[in-house]
Amino acid sequence: MLRNDQLEEWDRENFFHPSTHLAQFARGEIPQRIITGGSGVFIEDRDGNKLMDAFAGLYCVNVGYGRTEIAEAIAAQAKELAYYHSYVGHGTEASITLAKMILDRAPANMSKVYFGLGGSDANETNIKLVWYYNNILGRPEKKKIISRWRGYHGSGLMTGSLTGLELFHKKFDLPLSQVIHTEAPYYFRRPEAAMTEADFTAHCVAELEKLIEAEGADTIAAFIGEPVLGTGGIVPPPAGYWEAIQKVLKKHDILLIADEVVTGFGRLGTMFGSDHYGIEADIITIAKGLTSAYAPLSGSIVSDKVWKVLEAGTDEFGAIGHGWTYSAHPIGAAAGVANLRLIDSLGLVENAGTVGAYLNRAMTDALGDHANVGDIRGEGMLCAVEFVEDRDARRFFGAERKVGPSVAAALLKRGIIGRAMPQGDILGFAPPLCLTEDEADRIVAATHEAVTEVLG
Repeated sequence: MLRNDQLEEWDRENFFHPSTHLAQFARGEIPQRIITGGSGVFIEDRDGNKLMDAFAGLYCVNVGYGRTEIAEAIAAQAKELAYYHSYVGHGTEASITLAKMILDRAPANMSKVYFGLGGSDANETNIKLVWYYNNILGRPEKKKIISRWRGYHGSGLMTGSLTGLELFHKKFDLPLSQVIHTEAPYYFRRPEAAMTEADFTAHCVAELEKLIEAEGADTIAAFIGEPVLGTGGIVPPPAGYWEAIQKVLKKHDILLIADEVVTGFGRLGTMFGSDHYGIEADIITIAKGLTSAYAPLSGSIVSDKVWKVLEAGTDEFGAIGHGWTYSAHPIGAAAGVANLRLIDSLGLVENAGTVGAYLNRAMTDALGDHANVGDIRGEGMLCAVEFVEDRDARRFFGAERKVGPSVAAALLKRGIIGRAMPQGDILGFAPPLCLTEDEADRIVAATHEAVTEVLG
């Protein structure tokens, strides 16, 4: 197709793409795709290709593409007041309204919402608040944070350290010393095949107890975890996991940060993953589904317990020294208000539960008996297929085979976007919450064809 612009050239010459093999992109070995539009679960590029986005961008376009209600809310806010800061008691109608709407939907023990821009900065905020909390309580040594291997919590300095994936540590001098990691609740990769889910939960708890004993509970401030592991493989926890983990944390007076950047606002068929698994967090991280990514916005929902200590700290030491220029940005907040109203009016939380369950059942029916499919798992509108060389022995393919990326590429040829997940041959799905059963059938049929093409 002939064009009178230089976008492709400018792209390779000027644009630093995140999470990209920079040299391959510069040499033209990675194809460019310039996205121009979207509607529902579909996006379109400027070559006219219409693709079903079965990963909702990066698990974030919860309401689907092309929702004019959110666009109109953003435009109206920009015309009325494009920006004002939220320092020293300043607010806007949008930011105040959104905070109220979030707390109306959040677990009952939550008290206040601090707004940022993305999940990474929200988790940076969370760690600072946890450290401040323990300093106010006179516990300056209680500062270490426990995360899990394969967890994903961002790609900043502290948040990249919390993330338990090699790619985010390699050559970045991470993780920082304040972060320690424990066992991922990844039942398919359990150390012994004979373990039941209950056995594996007990193993995870024992590993956590061992780590706390080795480090000293008086040095550990918090534990952070996603209700369902996201980028680490879309892994729901084994039965009883969160109940057992919380008992350990309470025993040792360790705060719990529930990272709900992926699971918040409906993805599991409940408003929050904390509702789904009975998690009583001290801080909840939110982003992605808060605005369905129509504008950047994140949040830290702080519990009553933590908030009371923060208040007391400012009485003793003055104003809290934390803030971002764009905290509670009114355009992002306006997008959030319109987005949450849409989630309610369209019944998307319920749809995520019913259609998500249908997608997972259909995927299991289609691929559950394939010799190279080791595991099919999911919860709500999350689904993953893990490929293995030998399913009985749980023997994995060598990384050089690139089986997961090959299946994702074969799927893309069929007009469906799935995600090849890191550290394993795992194909992930996290469609917009407006997905229909007919669209789920298309995903499953195309995945079956792609797996057959690559693995037979």
